[in-house]
Amino acid sequence: MNYGAGPSHLPSSSSSSDDETFSHYVEQWEEDMKQWEEEDEILARLYASNNEIMAYFFKEEERPKRIGSVPGHVVINRGREEGNSRLYNDYFSDNPTYGANLFRRRFRMQRSLFLRIVGAVREHDNYFIQKVDGVGRLGLSTLQKATTAFRMLAYGAPADSTDEYVRIGESTIIECLKSFCRAIVEVYGDEYLRSPNTDDVARLLQKGEEQGFPRMLGSLDCMHWEWKNCPTAWAGQYSGRHGGPTIILEAVASYDLWIWHAFFGLPGSNNDINVLQASNLFDNLTQGITPPAHYTIQGKNYDVGYYLADGIYPKWPTLVQTISKSEDKKKQYFAMMQEACQKDVERAFGVL
Repeated sequence: MNYGAGPSHLPSSSSSSDDETFSHYVEQWEEDMKQWEEEDEILARLYASNNEIMAYFFKEEERPKRIGSVPGHVVINRGREEGNSRLYNDYFSDNPTYGANLFRRRFRMQRSLFLRIVGAVREHDNYFIQKVDGVGRLGLSTLQKATTAFRMLAYGAPADSTDEYVRIGESTIIECLKSFCRAIVEVYGDEYLRSPNTDDVARLLQKGEEQGFPRMLGSLDCMHWEWKNCPTAWAGQYSGRHGGPTIILEAVASYDLWIWHAFFGLPGSNNDINVLQASNLFDNLTQGITPPAHYTIQGKNYDVGYYLADGIYPKWPTLVQTISKSEDKKKQYFAMMQEACQKDVERAFGVL
């Protein structure tokens, strides 16, 4: 299209001798003029749009001050440096605001154990190392990331509930929790999340003998874990005598609260016997693989260790229950000692 003074195909007046031919050229010229006007309108609109775009990017006062990577999301300046300083002064300084007793109550462990776990996780995963962001500000500290994970695990609190104190956003808190749990499994899995080896069995048997139960390996019991967000369609299957939906955890715990067997996930409508029949606790025993345990009681030799359990469990040689409602002093004493030692697993559930 020629954007000169007029259409290039119009003839000069001196060469125009035929009226009909001239009328044809006039019509063509009018069509060209109409097309030019339409194109000029388009260019004007493009120019106006371009001005609006330039004004958006170059006029600071007319656009939002903080824009995140998610459309419509505004970044909040939480003051993470002040939050980290407050957290350190409250619990981890030489003279903390809240002493050892309050730390133990709120973190569910001693401060020395907390710091040992945090140090191991930090050495294992550099996600927990404090870094400098793109504008030169210090990022979240190791204590902030670990504290929010511990609070969620200890209290079952939602992610957003720790934001006001620890100063971490919800999505970052969930990321911290996932990274923390993954690191715990990778760091401590080989030491704690396993079945007892030969040395462990020897230690457990020795402790059982000191408690009055030779060759006792631990205490067995089940607990019901409330399932708050159970789907409605599954509520009947997972509801038992506890009322609401629950999930059952079967565990064997030692005197030092080491849970070396855990079977979790059966619906709460089951009882302890159903769970025992479904779990893998005695799988090795049925295959002839047992921990080394050789002892003699009343002249009879035994080569299989046993577990302390309550009265609902079956009368198996590997399970020793209490004796209820007996007038015999010896049986009463046995029941008292058995129930006292069997509380080890109850204590472990209490910690959970």
